[in-house]
Amino acid sequence: MKNPNLEGLFHETLRDIYYAERRILKALPKMARAAQSEDLKAAFEKHRGETETHVERLAQVFELIGKRPQAKTCPAIDGIIDEGEEVMESFKGSPALDAGLVAAAQAVEHYEMARYGTLRAWAACLGMTEAEELLSQTLEEEEATDESLTQLAETSVNEAALRQAA
Repeated sequence: MKNPNLEGLFHETLRDIYYAERRILKALPKMARAAQSEDLKAAFEKHRGETETHVERLAQVFELIGKRPQAKTCPAIDGIIDEGEEVMESFKGSPALDAGLVAAAQAVEHYEMARYGTLRAWAACLGMTEAEELLSQTLEEEEATDESLTQLAETSVNEAALRQAA
């Protein structure tokens, strides 16, 4: 690493989440097509629009620190998305597919929340007020998405999987 301090770590982590968000943009349409529940399809489509905004915000943060937006391969998100694709293959046509898709989507959300929470805290430490605000907005949206996925699972998806399996 060229700059082994908190600013350098902030930049490297920003590159990581930039890669992750762009990879998620590609995965969400596949997940929406695979979902059996119309509500789950709609949730994935809504989150795709939000993810586009997240990518734009990250580009703004890069600009604020005087760097061009550049991704760094993130093996963690690659693994999480690969697991989601395995669920789509293994449970295709199964009553449990949507429950598995929600679980996969929440794994993605939890990864994003961890990254955005860390980046927001570091931005605060570094006195990057504008970056902190942008990262906070995205963190709040990721938390809201996670909560809506939980609600969907608890109010319909899990029950539908259980009823259809019986």
